[in-house]
Amino acid sequence: MITKAKSRLLAAGVYPTNEVMTVALLILTALLIAPASQAQRSAQRSNGVKSSQAALWLKPIDIKTRNLFYGPGGKERQPNGKLTFLEEDMHGTNPKFLVKDEQGVRWKIKLGPEAQPEVVATRLLWAVGYFVDEDYYQPQVKVEKLPRLRRGQKYVSANGMVRGARLERDEKGDKKLGEWDWFNNPYVGTRELNGLRVMMALINNWDPKDVNNSIRPRQGVAHAYYVSDLGASFGRGGNTLTRTRNKPMDYARAKFIHRINGDKVDFALRTRPSFFMILYPPYYSRRTRLELVTKDIPRADALWIGNLLGQLSPEQIADAFRAGGYTPEQVARLSTKVCDRIAELKDL
Repeated sequence: MITKAKSRLLAAGVYPTNEVMTVALLILTALLIAPASQAQRSAQRSNGVKSSQAALWLKPIDIKTRNLFYGPGGKERQPNGKLTFLEEDMHGTNPKFLVKDEQGVRWKIKLGPEAQPEVVATRLLWAVGYFVDEDYYQPQVKVEKLPRLRRGQKYVSANGMVRGARLERDEKGDKKLGEWDWFNNPYVGTRELNGLRVMMALINNWDPKDVNNSIRPRQGVAHAYYVSDLGASFGRGGNTLTRTRNKPMDYARAKFIHRINGDKVDFALRTRPSFFMILYPPYYSRRTRLELVTKDIPRADALWIGNLLGQLSPEQIADAFRAGGYTPEQVARLSTKVCDRIAELKDL
């Protein structure tokens, strides 16, 4: 086993000694078997919330008529009028900054390759009852008093025109109350959580880290559990060098269901790093663990979410991609692929 592992590392240009290789494998094994301290901390943050105050999912009674172009905020809650720059947000890996519209509503503008897929993903999850942020996409938007950005300046043209902007409503007092872990939270084992796991595979979200899972007030629920960052979607899974986001062709070619084993389903979404990353055991362990989000899902629960999704018309699904600013050709390719995946779920 060590000889095979060494050959892979040598091919990658890494030359570990036998001792280093052995120690790395022992450390990785311990990390994968031992309880993850990060998961325990997340559980401490999320557990203890009274069920009457918390929810992961609300039963949608209008799936067939939901407007997936405007999404959960609707047409009336779009950004209104002139936008004025407030401050830059240096958190996360994508450029972001805050603005205020003429009604005094704050919006967080996100730029880069995650802006489009995130808007689409929020609409698909919201359509079947999951909590999401209120997002809108604008291919071009003018921002008053916009300074030179420390990140994302390449998306800014003359006179404060910004290209490819996702605007997320940022309500005053809407603070993040905590994070939650996929494997240790109040909803483990429920069909609603398993359905959300399937949704991550449906949109090919290869980055379901705990930090991307929020607990916030949403839709009248004091502690709504939801995935608050869905930008790493609609590409293909893979390791650090091969995975993509917002690549319609990659998404259209990606496999969906990996295998059906009795009453369990494994989806084909890959998040595991390249093998040479075993030399960084904590990172390798975390990324490998994320693959389990879309593995070993009860077949009945996958069918349940598939039947909910099956109530959406092709036109509604296409509207979600139109909301993300995709071209007509991309809308056709992406919405067709989503419909195909829904059909696979309904056939389980």
